[in-house]
Amino acid sequence: MTLSRRALVALSVLAVPALASCSGGDADAARDEGAEGGFHATITHLYGETVLEKKPTKIATVSWVNADTVLALGLVPAGMPTVTWGGNANGSTDWIDAKLEELGAGWDTEAAPVTYDESDGINVDEIAAVLPDLIIAAYSGLTEEEYTQLSKIAPTIGPLAPNYTAAWEDVLSAVGDATGLSEHAATLTEQISGDLAAVGEENPAVAGATFIAGTLGLADNTISLYVGEDTRARFFTALGMTQAEVVTESTSDSETFFIEWSAERADELASDLFYSWAAPGTTVEDFQANELFAQIPAVAEGGVVLTDDDHLTLSISAANALSLPWALEHFVPTVVETAQNVRG
Repeated sequence: MTLSRRALVALSVLAVPALASCSGGDADAARDEGAEGGFHATITHLYGETVLEKKPTKIATVSWVNADTVLALGLVPAGMPTVTWGGNANGSTDWIDAKLEELGAGWDTEAAPVTYDESDGINVDEIAAVLPDLIIAAYSGLTEEEYTQLSKIAPTIGPLAPNYTAAWEDVLSAVGDATGLSEHAATLTEQISGDLAAVGEENPAVAGATFIAGTLGLADNTISLYVGEDTRARFFTALGMTQAEVVTESTSDSETFFIEWSAERADELASDLFYSWAAPGTTVEDFQANELFAQIPAVAEGGVVLTDDDHLTLSISAANALSLPWALEHFVPTVVETAQNVRG
């Protein structure tokens, strides 16, 4: 099993201020060159434009992964949500904990972020309590009503794309522009994208493989497929794989990120690899023993790739600039091994 050397080395992220004119994806930022120390950024999102006239110093984040992106740029959020699904004992993640320690803001220090629970929705009061000068919800399912509420507290970056489909690169670019770290964001994007692509470049079995990303429900014999701009599908594509035609042909629009699939049509799901989330302790043999799922070619041939741990699942289902290097080390070796076993 071969992996890129870069993929096995954690990113050393340095906060290098960079105020530059930049445009890309859903965000545009420009520097006011006429004023000494001037700063101006305009971030475009689903609900309009957010204009920043000064570099933010206290950032609050909502929803999954936006805090990760801030941390990846070397900034510590003033406030961020507790990780209630797939989190560790700290109500966080291993990659967040490591980055906070690196930045001198571990959970046992006064510099640690304030956290709030979003289990019942956006926690407006606790977000307001940290007195942010920027709120980031670039990757989220934030409604326009919630966006309006938050904008009364501080300038707010709304979702860049609907239904949690914003690409991690676009989110990183937008946050980089909003914080004056656009060059650093571009460097990180190039590095992480290169590490992902290197997996396929150095492993022909991966580069030539077709995949389907979904969930096989052993308890109720259900099949769900991740399609379009879903983060899981993009993750495997970034490794050099190609999404199976049956999924591409069944995707109605870019805003749809999953579809239900009839288990009676399981035999139509032809691909080399099939990725699925699974409960702890679940094995490939469990799927092969299921009469319906055994009809899926990848299941029959042992081409199932599982994340049988919520923390592992979170690293790619909410992929971002901080979780992807962790996933490269802890999950990708399994992908490579499975591809090699199936394709030789």
